[in-house]
Amino acid sequence: MNAADTAFVLICSALVMFMTPGLGLFYGGMVRSKNVLATIMQSFILVGLVSILWALGGYTLAFGKDIGGIIGNLDFLFLNGVGMDATGGPVDNIPHLAFMIFQCMFAVITPALITGAFAERMKFGGFLVFTTLWIFLVYAPMAHWVWGKGWMAEMGALDFAGGAVVHMSSAAAALAATVVLGKRKGYGTQPFMPHNLPMTVLGAAILWFGWFGFNAGSALAADGFAANAFVTTHLAAAAAALAWIFMEWRHSGKATTLGAASGAVAGLVAITPAAGFVTAMPAIIIGLGGGVFCYLGILLKGKLGYDDSLDVVGVHGVGGTWGAIATGLFASINKATGLFYGNPSQLWIQLASVAATWAFCFTASLILFKVVDATIGLRATADEEDRGLDLSQHNETGYQA
Repeated sequence: MNAADTAFVLICSALVMFMTPGLGLFYGGMVRSKNVLATIMQSFILVGLVSILWALGGYTLAFGKDIGGIIGNLDFLFLNGVGMDATGGPVDNIPHLAFMIFQCMFAVITPALITGAFAERMKFGGFLVFTTLWIFLVYAPMAHWVWGKGWMAEMGALDFAGGAVVHMSSAAAALAATVVLGKRKGYGTQPFMPHNLPMTVLGAAILWFGWFGFNAGSALAADGFAANAFVTTHLAAAAAALAWIFMEWRHSGKATTLGAASGAVAGLVAITPAAGFVTAMPAIIIGLGGGVFCYLGILLKGKLGYDDSLDVVGVHGVGGTWGAIATGLFASINKATGLFYGNPSQLWIQLASVAATWAFCFTASLILFKVVDATIGLRATADEEDRGLDLSQHNETGYQA
C-alpha cells in the first residue's frame, strides 16, 4: 500500500462529504424562507442515513463479487472483510476501508441531488423511506454496473466519477418524482422566488471546492491522472459559468449570480464522467457545452410544464448526459479513446449506457415513489405546504421575525 495515496483518498473523501451540506445550502437558498430548514435537512440527514445503509449492505451490493453483471454478492455485508489493508478491495495501493468510505460519500450525495426536484412539498417520513429503498434498489445496482465490474463496465462504458452513477441516476429519479408528486401548490400562479441567493452562491462555492475530491479522488492515487482530473474539473466549471451567464445575458438581458452559480455546477456535472479521460482543452469545450445545454434544459422545463423545483433534470440530467456523450467524443488518455481520437465505437457504447441508465433509473424510481406514496404517503398536505415544511415537518423556523 502507498501512504501518500491513502492520505489523498481520505482527504478527498472528506471533501466529498462536505459537498452534501454544501448542496443543502445551494438548494436552501433557492426555496422560499418557510422551507429553508426542511430543504437543508434533507441533504444533511442523508450524511447519517446513507452512511449507515452503505455500511450495512449498500457497499457489498455495489462492490461485492459480481453476480451475473447485475449486482454484488454479500461477502462484504456489515463490512465483513473490509479492513485496514487492501485485501478484497478493488485496488492494492490503499486500504479497503479507504475505498469503501470514499464510495460512501458518493452514495450520500446522490439521493441528496434528487431532493431539489421535490423541494417544498414532500413529507419527511416518505422521503426517508424512499431514500432507503432507492439506495439498495437503484444506486447500488448502478454503482455495480459501472464501477463494480458489472455489465456496463464489461461493455466498456466510461464513467470516471459518476456521470451515470450519480448525475443521470438522480436526474431520472427527479423526473419520476415530478410525475408522482405533481406541482407545488400555486405553481404557475404565485411567485416562487429564491429567498437567499448569497446562501446559494456559498453552497455552489462549497460544491466547486468539494468537486476536486469528487473527480480527482476518483483516480484513487496521488498521481498524474488525479492532477489531470483536478485541472479538467476546474476548467470545465469556469467555462460553464461563463457560458451560462452569456446565454442568460442574451436571453434576458442580465447576467445573474444564480446563473453564474448554476453554470458552475452544470460544468462540474458535465466534466464528471470525462475528468480522467480528457485533457484540458477538451474539458473547456465540455464545460462550454454544459453551460449552454443545461441553460436550454432549464428553459425546456417551462415548455413541458413539469415542476422540477430546483432544476435537477435540467442541470444534472442534461449535464450528465452531455458529459457521458462528450466522453465518447473527446477521450484520449488513461487507456481510453473516443470518436475524435480514432475510436467511434466508444461513442456508441456511451450512448447505449446513457439510454440504459435513464430507462432503468426512471422506471425503478417511479415504481418506488408510487409504492411509498401508496403506503405511507409522499406529499405534504395543502395546509402543510401553506405553513411551510420547516414548521409542518420539523416544528422550527429558519428565521425569527
